[in-house]
Amino acid sequence: MITMRIKDTFFDRHVVMAAVDNAKRKVLSKAGAFIRTAAKTSIRKRKKSAPPGSPPHSHEGSLRRLILFGYDRAADSVVVGPVGFKKSTAPNVLEYGGETVVLRRRGGRLTAQKVKVAPRPYMAPALEKERPQLPLLWRNSIRKGD
Repeated sequence: MITMRIKDTFFDRHVVMAAVDNAKRKVLSKAGAFIRTAAKTSIRKRKKSAPPGSPPHSHEGSLRRLILFGYDRAADSVVVGPVGFKKSTAPNVLEYGGETVVLRRRGGRLTAQKVKVAPRPYMAPALEKERPQLPLLWRNSIRKGD
């Protein structure tokens, strides 16, 4: 007589779910790193402003330096973009266009002037550039024993 427990023929759900969660975190983190790199490399160091519709130019480097990514466990996603701009709307205005206040020196005095800025997207094009490679990151990402 052969006896067999049905449970022995099924996979261990907890082990599988842990492997999927681990792989998801790794893949999304890699995707965030690739998108961040694409965004940072699209921003060139130049003295003049970039033409509208193309990525902004970096005059002193803070935008490139402050593009980061992070895995958000609560939302189960990765967030990529500029951080650390206290009270500045510059990164948002560059990406989407809009109005902002610019400080200009005139006759030895600083004056605040409202200016319209045409969009110079850098994050959306970075995502679009990396989008075709993102599904490939999932290939063989879940393995036994990882």
